[in-house]
Amino acid sequence: MATYLNKDQTKDFHENGYVIVKNFFNEDETYLLQNASKKDPAIRDHLYERKDSEGLITKMMAWNHPDDSIYGVTARSEKIVDTMEDLLGGEVYHYHSKITAKEPYEGGAWEWHQDYGYWYNNGCLFPFMATVMIALDKCTKENGCLQVLSGSNKLGRVDHALLESGQVGVDLKRVEEAKKHLKLVYCEMDPGDVLFFHCNTLHRSDKNNSPNRRWTLLCCYNAARNNPFIDHHHPKYTPLKKLPNNQIIKAGKKFLDVGCGNGMIPRLISSLTEIKYSWGIDPFLDLSLIHISEPTRQEAISYAVFCLK
Repeated sequence: MATYLNKDQTKDFHENGYVIVKNFFNEDETYLLQNASKKDPAIRDHLYERKDSEGLITKMMAWNHPDDSIYGVTARSEKIVDTMEDLLGGEVYHYHSKITAKEPYEGGAWEWHQDYGYWYNNGCLFPFMATVMIALDKCTKENGCLQVLSGSNKLGRVDHALLESGQVGVDLKRVEEAKKHLKLVYCEMDPGDVLFFHCNTLHRSDKNNSPNRRWTLLCCYNAARNNPFIDHHHPKYTPLKKLPNNQIIKAGKKFLDVGCGNGMIPRLISSLTEIKYSWGIDPFLDLSLIHISEPTRQEAISYAVFCLK
């Protein structure tokens, strides 16, 4: 287990709740990830929509188990997993991944929230969880890059509730108070840059006001020692098979070689019945797409993780 961050970057993550790493993926890796996001029909066919308070749309796709596509291989790559294990202090497993797509001028905004505000309700007792956001496109203020409150990871878990906008987030009065003490940071990134952030870090994003798309790939991890104590639509501890970093390019080239016709074959899960039925699925059989279409009022907070960013 060898982190790909230096000591200062690791310190920044623990002190501020986030760290941006430039050029974490090289040009070839970044090109192949971008190419797959644009040309894989499995993505185009399974993106679903989430609206903000203005009716603007963010398109999303989420899955639990990483397969051998370039997305799954990236989530299992040594440089990501080893870094996560160093940041979280031990073995981790893949909790879920998602693609978020903000199209030009119509990509919606997301309210302030913590990921642990949702994951706590999934039976994850401790906040030993984090996410890496991979920039597939240039992320700027204009196209709705992620915003964080630096140091908000030290606030602990803040209660989340259904907001007037229809999204689930934290009390905005508490956010305004936190802003008096913590710095607001716009996490602008170039393609291939990554953002590691803690599950208690408060974050949000604005709508896309630019002529450029803003797509990101987010891979979320939980510590193996933090195995959820209740069954849920995200997996309990599942051993993660790490892969050498060179497998990213191999997977991306394989996608090109087959003519972009079969990048990932996700199994659509569109109802709570199917989700429950799927809990026993072999995690390495396929990449399981999750689409929670109409959660009940009681389940809204837990399932709202699919409405983020």
